[in-house]
Amino acid sequence: MQSSDLLTSLRHLLGEAHVLQEGNLDAYLLDWRKRWQGRALAVVRPADTAQVAQVVKLCRAAGVSIVPQGGNTGLVGGGVPDASGRQILLSTRRLQRVRSIDAANLTMTVEAGCVLQSAQAAAESAGLLLPLSLAAEGSCTVGGNLATNAGGTQVLRYGNARELCLGLEVVTTDGEVWNGLAGLRKDNTGYDLRHLFIGSEGTLGIITAAVMRLYPRPKSRLTALASTATLEQAVALLQIAQRHADATLTGFEVMNRFSLELVRRHFPQLPQPLAPAPWTALLELSDSQDAAAARHRFEGMLQEALEVGCIDDAAVAESIAQSQAMWHLRESISLAQAEEGLNIKHDISVPVSRIPEFVRRADAALDASHPGARLVNFGHLGDGNLHYNVQCPVEGDAATFLRQEEETINHIVFDAVAHCGGSFSAEHGIGALKRDELQLRKSPVALGLMRSIKSALDPDGLFNPGRML
Repeated sequence: MQSSDLLTSLRHLLGEAHVLQEGNLDAYLLDWRKRWQGRALAVVRPADTAQVAQVVKLCRAAGVSIVPQGGNTGLVGGGVPDASGRQILLSTRRLQRVRSIDAANLTMTVEAGCVLQSAQAAAESAGLLLPLSLAAEGSCTVGGNLATNAGGTQVLRYGNARELCLGLEVVTTDGEVWNGLAGLRKDNTGYDLRHLFIGSEGTLGIITAAVMRLYPRPKSRLTALASTATLEQAVALLQIAQRHADATLTGFEVMNRFSLELVRRHFPQLPQPLAPAPWTALLELSDSQDAAAARHRFEGMLQEALEVGCIDDAAVAESIAQSQAMWHLRESISLAQAEEGLNIKHDISVPVSRIPEFVRRADAALDASHPGARLVNFGHLGDGNLHYNVQCPVEGDAATFLRQEEETINHIVFDAVAHCGGSFSAEHGIGALKRDELQLRKSPVALGLMRSIKSALDPDGLFNPGRML
């Protein structure tokens, strides 16, 4: 089948308005970080699973590869086509229905293109909680979250996207539909296929719907900021919080001084209730107890931390607005970095106990190799995931620094990660950005198994070629 014949067939299937070739298509072809600008034979927007399957069959017959895309909020270049102009970009944005909410089973069945915030709102309208939460939730989609196994701010309590998914509907490279939407918590009938597709970044199949776990909404939610002099003290504070709060501790973030300095510089209207400190922790407890009992326990926890010297100061939110303002500080760090200029981003994880060791090692190595480089270090201390980002020196040119120093700095940071028994990709995925790094740092046995799976499920390399492997 010629390209012109393929486009004619796609227009007949989807309608002229949903096969896009003209106009400004940057919303689909330019990645979130504006580092990858792709070209596509066309952007196609199927309306349902059946249309996705038919698109796959047509592309397969034509020998044309497909790049699946959700909200295009990925950070590793995995969701935009290459520069050839020969790939089909398949957007799932029209697959946006919440198909059902089963309150008794504590599940919702939602289509892949549903924006995460909309899925959260649907769960809330049923008096329930979908706990997956991340900064891009107003734009990212549930299918994209699952394809990348997104993490976010509540992994400590509820786990990654993988732990929140009980079932999938997937279109295979043959254009067949696997319906695994039973929503069972126990099903030992062979290989658990859903785990192959979660985190596969669209390289094995196209997720079109999912069954997501829901939880009862907490009766109380308490938020606090606490300042510490060292990361060791922050880890000790985490241990105290876990001992007092156990499963009710739903968030534990840390932010270094420079990350909050950037927020203060670029968003001076945002209140920062604590004086600048080497490290600031953000804690959140979500409890089934009434607010008064939960607050008493929360304040007792902070008082113990003060008495043993884990923290120097603390501020507890007195209202929902103050709680939201505290989270807004944390979520504004990435925006403040963007205002400051291009930077070298890292999404790493190490065992929580070794976080201080990793930071000391990486800081010292970068201070020796790139004096004056500014470190924007923040993230999810509760689950061992840091966004350890490097901003160029004050007088440097950010674009030049990124272009010339990224490879060297990545090597330094990833070596420190490996020394501490960690992962160089915690929650953002591999995509195009980290594909070569994966080949260097993943074991040959693991890579061989991954290639075997790819070959078995996508023997012709139809889905998202050049990504991950």
